[in-house]
Amino acid sequence: MENKTLGLAALTLILGATALSAGSALAYRGDPTIQGPNYSTERHTAMLKAFENKDYTVWKSLMQNRGRVTDVITEANFAKFVEAHNLAVQGKTAEAQKIRQELGLGLQNGSGRNGGGMMSGMGMGRNFNR
Repeated sequence: MENKTLGLAALTLILGATALSAGSALAYRGDPTIQGPNYSTERHTAMLKAFENKDYTVWKSLMQNRGRVTDVITEANFAKFVEAHNLAVQGKTAEAQKIRQELGLGLQNGSGRNGGGMMSGMGMGRNFNR
């Protein structure tokens, strides 16, 4: 009986730690209210300006080929990506997610197509540093 209790406690601890670490690692993706682990005020400001000016070249250089989003978002579809960003900032997450899906970036909950994962398209929310 004691072994079962210890085993259950260990399993609970492992599952809890896994859930917490996954949650903290993925929570900022797509949530404009959470800063990524590599957040900097300078990069954030530059990214906001790139979105405001719809400047794909600046956005692409700030992204430094980090994440699948840099393979999916092109100069041709960047305006649509900016629209999704703006909707997310306004709290219109369903509308933003619909655009993200149209762009091929998958679902926020990690079950997106193309292996999207949680907001695999970094740079959509306000906090662009991962």
